[in-house]
Amino acid sequence: MSVDKKTVSKVARLARIAVPEDRLEPMATELNTILAWIEQLNEVDVEGVEPMTTPVAMELPMRDDVVTDGNIRDQVLSNAPRTEDGFFVVPKVVE
Repeated sequence: MSVDKKTVSKVARLARIAVPEDRLEPMATELNTILAWIEQLNEVDVEGVEPMTTPVAMELPMRDDVVTDGNIRDQVLSNAPRTEDGFFVVPKVVE
């Protein structure tokens, strides 16, 4: 895939990025270099290579999934400008 000056201009316009006319050609060259590098990555043989998230083999610690109310309702409500019966009071937004 090759990117030309016209394509860079169109993508910049779609992205709402102001690119000066004198920067279109250098930017096309930069994008072509990046795309060539990506094409090189497609040539790498990854057959039999397991996907990984980190180069260090480790297991993440797990905790019990327990639902609690936190027992801090009064502390949380103390931050509200107005409360009523243990709930936040907010202005009506729908008529």
